[in-house]
Amino acid sequence: MHELCSHRHSTENITLIKKAMAKSDVKLLGAWPSPYVMRARIALNVKSVDYELLEETLGSKSDLLLKSNPVHKKIPVLIHNDKPICESLIIVHYIDEFWSSGPSILPSDPYDRAIARFWAAYLDEKWYPSLKGIASAQGEEAKKAAVDQVGESLALIEDTYVKLSKGKPFFGGEKIGYLDIAFGCFLGWLRVTEKTSGVKFLNEAKTPHLAKWAVRFCADPAVKDVMPETEKLAEFAKLLAKFRAGPPK
Repeated sequence: MHELCSHRHSTENITLIKKAMAKSDVKLLGAWPSPYVMRARIALNVKSVDYELLEETLGSKSDLLLKSNPVHKKIPVLIHNDKPICESLIIVHYIDEFWSSGPSILPSDPYDRAIARFWAAYLDEKWYPSLKGIASAQGEEAKKAAVDQVGESLALIEDTYVKLSKGKPFFGGEKIGYLDIAFGCFLGWLRVTEKTSGVKFLNEAKTPHLAKWAVRFCADPAVKDVMPETEKLAEFAKLLAKFRAGPPK
C-alpha cells in the first residue's frame, strides 16, 4: 500500500512538473488590448495550451521583443521552446499544426483552407483599416463615407458566413475555427467604434447571422476570458489617442 501511494504521488509530481515545464516553454509577447494578440490567445485556449503572457507596455518595446522580432518589432510574438514565431495569423497556423492533438483550427480541405485564408487577409488588409478610419475621418462627409464602407464590408462578411457555416454556429462549423478567430478578435474594437460613432454595425436588421454569431463567439470558453470589456477598451482608446497625438505644441 505504501509503495502504491508513493507511486501515485510520484506520478502526480511528474504530471505537475510537466505542466509547469509546458507553461514555461510557451510564452506570448503581447498586450491585452491588441486584437492580433487575442488571436494567438484564443488559438492557445482552443488547443488547451498553458502559456505565459508577457505584457508589453505602451510606448516602449522590451529587449525580448526587439530580439524576438527584429524585423517588424511588433506584437504578438509566440516563443515556443525559445524559438520566436511572429505575425498573428502565422502564429495561429503554427499553433494548429504543432498541437495537432487538440481540435483543428484550419479547415482540413485544401480549398476551404484557401478560402479561409483569403477572407482572413481581407479582414486585415481592407476591413479593419476601414473600421479604424472612422475614428480618424475629418468632417461629417468623410465620417459617413467611412461608416458606409464598414457597413458594405460587413454585408460581404455576412454573406460569407452564411456560405461557409452552412447553418452551423461558426465560420468553422460546429466549433471555433480559423476565420472565427481572424474576425472575432476585432469584436471588442468594433463595439468601441459603435459606442463612439453611435452606429450599430452588427444588428438583427442588416447582419442577423453575424449578430448571433458574435454572441456565441464571445461566450465560448476559449474567448470569454480574453475578450476585453468595451468600457475598459474605450478608456484605452482615449489613452492611445493622447499618446499618438504627443505632447501639446
